[in-house]
Amino acid sequence: MTSYRSNQQNAPTAFNLSSDITLSPPLSVRCKAVIDSRGQRISCSHFVVEDGYVTPDRKRQATPTRCISRAVLITDGSILPTDSDQQVSMVTVPPIEAGSPAVKMVELCPSTMTCMPGTYLVHLTCQSVGSAYEDLSPLVTRMFCTPESHDQGRPSVLWCLYFNMADGAAMEVKGHDLPSNVYVCSGPDAELGHERTITQAESIFSLILPEEEFCPPAPNPEDIIYDGENTSSSAGGEGGERGEEELKEEEVQEEVQEGELKEKEVQEEELKEVQEEEEVLQTEE
Repeated sequence: MTSYRSNQQNAPTAFNLSSDITLSPPLSVRCKAVIDSRGQRISCSHFVVEDGYVTPDRKRQATPTRCISRAVLITDGSILPTDSDQQVSMVTVPPIEAGSPAVKMVELCPSTMTCMPGTYLVHLTCQSVGSAYEDLSPLVTRMFCTPESHDQGRPSVLWCLYFNMADGAAMEVKGHDLPSNVYVCSGPDAELGHERTITQAESIFSLILPEEEFCPPAPNPEDIIYDGENTSSSAGGEGGERGEEELKEEEVQEEVQEGELKEKEVQEEELKEVQEEEEVLQTEE
């Protein structure tokens, strides 16, 4: 069965941004908590929200009408040759006819854990000219086997969904009438990369934690020291030799302490025997 949704989705309203804010004199406005659609109150010191949750009356300007058309397909085969070992395929398909948009296609195989074995997951994205179905169904019919194409030599579409959504690249994320600790990020755009998203994330991170490094590199596994682990094991060269010497000294000290403890125990036993003999002699007298 093939299903699609060609109308643009309305912006979600799961959060009430104006329901619980505090005013601190003279002009500081901060968000204390967020109340979701179920009435649950979530306290926060900072709040990052996607543009679609911000009501129009709090935006600096109206949300642009520019949209992107998207389609998600599940197919029974790959568009690539059967001997290909690609796990993720990215293809830009030129316009099929004059006036139609170029389409960006991403195909994922089962080894990516995004679909069942024997199937493939396909994402299609383009700038909207009409509805998502009008923009993308001609390409789907040409490249895949559908009830409309009747071509058995291509991968068959097992399921598909068409939908339109706002183009995040055209959204303003600053200058809205919001509390100072509320930060807005835009939604997805039509690009395959994530440069704009990473730039936004870094900008918001620097505002919330200005003294922290954004996405610091992971440490070398050999430099990680766990609790209770001997620090000399990760040292090298002169430091490693020094660590070995210290370890030997510690072992010698432990042996000396054990010897002293045993000698003390022997002395205590001898003293105890002497005391017992004296008690016996006193009893006999």
